[in-house]
Amino acid sequence: MQLNLPAARQPLEIDAVMVDLDGTMVNTLGDFAEALNRMLADLQLPAIAPQAIEHMVGKGSEHLIRSVLAHVGAAKAEALYPRAWQRYEHHYLQINGQFADVYPGVREGLQALQARGLRLACLTNKPLSFARPLLAAKGLDGFFDQVFGGDSFERKKPDPMPLLKTCEALASQPARTLMVGDSSNDAQAAHAAGCPVVLMTYGYNHGQPIAAVAAEAHLDSLAQLA
Repeated sequence: MQLNLPAARQPLEIDAVMVDLDGTMVNTLGDFAEALNRMLADLQLPAIAPQAIEHMVGKGSEHLIRSVLAHVGAAKAEALYPRAWQRYEHHYLQINGQFADVYPGVREGLQALQARGLRLACLTNKPLSFARPLLAAKGLDGFFDQVFGGDSFERKKPDPMPLLKTCEALASQPARTLMVGDSSNDAQAAHAAGCPVVLMTYGYNHGQPIAAVAAEAHLDSLAQLA
């Protein structure tokens, strides 16, 4: 199928689309802040501001927790990590989606892609046990033929493996499978896998301007894919 993108030099020929979750479809910063601060309280550590968390999101929960422990100056952080993960998982599963919102235009964009007969997959670095309930809570689960999390494969984005495995599951060639994300992780993985990539301007990119990251297009809304 031919997909025309705003400001793109030429249309894309694609058969399937992979879509990131945090920062691309759902603003989950509130969920992160709530679960992490409950975790820190359990560990008798100081709280962390949401603005600081935003720069740590995108490389999976393990990286996020370790970054937060380092940020608050936890002593013997690596030894503390197993307990921190246990408390974080407990709290996140309790509040999953309660402090998160679907970005404007996401449903419209997914509906348009689905209506064109494209196969869709959600591909996130979020643990699958977090991702599936969040998609269901926000009414987005029905759009996807496949859902893969950061623990679905041996490696996470920015490694290309998750994208290549998802292409296999979608029965599509990488060059005809679009990656839609919000960070340099998504772009790096897509470039290495040989997939075209579109980046959203409103997500989490480790505090760096997303416009500086090479992509077929930088969009302000997923509805622009329509």
